[in-house]
Amino acid sequence: MKTNNFKLKTTLNCSGCVSKVQGDLDKLVGAEEWNVDTNSRDKVLTVHADGITEEEVIAVVKSKGFDAEPLSI
Repeated sequence: MKTNNFKLKTTLNCSGCVSKVQGDLDKLVGAEEWNVDTNSRDKVLTVHADGITEEEVIAVVKSKGFDAEPLSI
């Protein structure tokens, strides 16, 4: 299975915000990796995982009341 790599611009501003999405992202991503750079201007969520889509990741973040969109590079 191909590993997908996503970078998303989010409104996850602090560790408290990240903790609100952590459980659901952990379930979605599984044993793979994700993290949020809350120090960056765009609050970048980076995901490395198999078998999930960018849309699924965005849906998880939005379900917790935050915004997420593909990062324009």
